[in-house]
Amino acid sequence: MIVDHTLRPESAAEAALTAARIAQRGIAACVLRLDGLRHGPGLAARARATRYAALEAACAERGIVHLLLGHHAADQAETILLRQGAGSGPDGLAGMAEIVERRNIRLLRPLLTIEPQRLRARLQAEAMAWVEDPSNADRKAARARARQTLTADPSAAAALRAQAKTSATARADSETASAEQLADRAALYPEGYAILSAGPLMPVALGALLRVIGGADFSPASAALAGLAAAPRPATLGGVRLLPAGRLGSAGALLLVRERLAAPVPATPGALWDGRFRVCGDLPTGTTIGPLGADATRLRGRSLPHAIARVLPAFRMAGTLVAVPHLQYRDAVVSAGVHVVFSPLAPVCGAGFHAGAAWLRVDQAKMNAP
Repeated sequence: MIVDHTLRPESAAEAALTAARIAQRGIAACVLRLDGLRHGPGLAARARATRYAALEAACAERGIVHLLLGHHAADQAETILLRQGAGSGPDGLAGMAEIVERRNIRLLRPLLTIEPQRLRARLQAEAMAWVEDPSNADRKAARARARQTLTADPSAAAALRAQAKTSATARADSETASAEQLADRAALYPEGYAILSAGPLMPVALGALLRVIGGADFSPASAALAGLAAAPRPATLGGVRLLPAGRLGSAGALLLVRERLAAPVPATPGALWDGRFRVCGDLPTGTTIGPLGADATRLRGRSLPHAIARVLPAFRMAGTLVAVPHLQYRDAVVSAGVHVVFSPLAPVCGAGFHAGAAWLRVDQAKMNAP
């Protein structure tokens, strides 16, 4: 898949040329054109988010679950340098991971240990031409400045990767311990809430739970998170309420449930509501999916406490409640096949962090061929 950001007049022709070159090798290729991006503040972040969204959607349409990305060793060093400048913590300084699990796909970066000059040498040996993106040399971009700094000082790039290796090992150990602790202490339910047994918790473990329950992309700020993890108690953090679990848990256990009521959206097949729940099945035109909210009161007695019920996904037509799948409530207009799946952006515990796993790397001997 080739992404055309449409930010330069030449980009469409370059994307078409690349697709043609790949097709000559007998490899199917498609161009994903991104319209709507504009130059301005935060362009790199906006382009990245739009690019990944387009790639994920294209993979879903084609039934692809593994998306391989071309990030190489120099990209890794640049990322670490940029994160140093932004004041990232130890996890961020571990660099990009070789494996990232997202809602519908798994991102793989098999070239993270390969230097770009070796990639170019390999392409030259195969008589395969490529396009050099001029924006890579635009010093107005932070990454381009980082690239030029590291190109001028290869030893600095090597030092950054060595430092990242240490951080990556620490991050991998931390995530493994977190996964083990959550398996022992937490239970996550398809209604979008969790029960946590009493006692202190690793900040990374609590952060993962809060991220998933709150429907966020990232865990809350580390300072507040560390204090709550050391002494879990009723509180609100990261859009999540921590409440006494009562009958749902053992003594001292906490209930973690989303705090905010997200706005309704059209309930079309595949629609995502509140960053966590996906619609499955066909509903009448005009149906929306939103929070059960105040209607939870009249459905009281259907097994879940009000704190959970009020933020459950509910279907409405012209403002009238017609279905709450998690409470087994539905009107005649909603077929039995319609349901909602709890689908957070990333799992609480995904693949362990790797920044150079041997099993994922390509054949080094082939890549290093002159």
